[in-house]
Amino acid sequence: MVERKEYLQKLWSWKDEQVIKVVTGIRRCGKSTLLKQYQNKLKSAGVTEEQIISINFEELENEPLLDYKSLYQYIKERLCEDKMTYIFLDEIQKVTSFEKVVDSLHVKENIDIYITGSNAYMLSGDLATLLTGRYVEISMLPLSFKEYVEITGILKEQAFSEYMKTGGGIYNTVIVRDIEDRQSRKEMNCGKRKITDITLLKTIARYLASVIGSPISIKSITNYLISSGRKVSANTVSDYVDALTESFIFYSVDRFDIVGKQLLKVNKKLYMVDLGLRNHILPRKRYDLGFSIENIVFFELLRRGNKVNIGKYGATEVDFVAQKQGVIVYYQVTADMTAEETFEREMRPLQEIKDNYEKIVLTLDQFSLGNYDGIKVINVIDWLLEN
Repeated sequence: MVERKEYLQKLWSWKDEQVIKVVTGIRRCGKSTLLKQYQNKLKSAGVTEEQIISINFEELENEPLLDYKSLYQYIKERLCEDKMTYIFLDEIQKVTSFEKVVDSLHVKENIDIYITGSNAYMLSGDLATLLTGRYVEISMLPLSFKEYVEITGILKEQAFSEYMKTGGGIYNTVIVRDIEDRQSRKEMNCGKRKITDITLLKTIARYLASVIGSPISIKSITNYLISSGRKVSANTVSDYVDALTESFIFYSVDRFDIVGKQLLKVNKKLYMVDLGLRNHILPRKRYDLGFSIENIVFFELLRRGNKVNIGKYGATEVDFVAQKQGVIVYYQVTADMTAEETFEREMRPLQEIKDNYEKIVLTLDQFSLGNYDGIKVINVIDWLLEN
């Protein structure tokens, strides 16, 4: 098992705290493995087997526990008296009304609860309402480039090339199964439109994968589908895009007006959680290298704890505005800057911003590295490998 040190440390920092630990992320990104590693860490620290209750709801033998009353009774019978019980509920969204179980357990003494889920909707429905201020979300992503290098031992340049091609997603499992899980809960809670047309879902996923890094809207997606011969409404497209983002397959990024300090409601961008998954559903011999790097940088910024937006400054655009603990860093991302027009295009938006926050250009180009009047041009591979 690959040890996900960063996420283990995050869980450990919340150990025995009176908050529910919620680990979210796309299916197959390693959530179940993380829980097993954390349980081993607990045992190494002196926690006994009887203090650990662990249930994976994707295992057939746990099917009787998909009823929330049965699940609650099962756990209640196994709680330890006078010492901490650690409860792990993996892929909890499969349990109807699971939030009732979690809420009831949370109010008891000497209980430390950890749950995982593969869709964002579980945190926007009844669970969030019941547990406002009583849970912490740990958003888990597939392997970072640094982890990939550490695991494979490949030289960094070759590793980067491989990292853009390979990934950990199985298309039908990720796209179809997660949408079905999401749909069963969403339909029950608010009667939303069913996700029944799997062909349409895959068509939208392929289209979104093909326009990574480009501004999109529900209208532009709908127009593309209509021009391709599909009769579809904007409402239907909106529902299907929601399904893909709620399952952590695509991440939506808002544009931010740097001058007005406000979010803009139009022309969002979508990035795909795993480029290997993109290569699977949209096989090509060649991709736009710049957008692929941009996709990798976006998720690395998330891993490092940033809130990320697309920056708008007048008529120009900054690839990413990253905010962390009140500090902003502006990023441009480009494959190559050796051409004079490309260099000027990438530098201009950063030069026009007159505040004193850090400004960085990330590139594969080894010839343009340096500091240009306070704007740092850094090799993106080295940046990804930073601690």
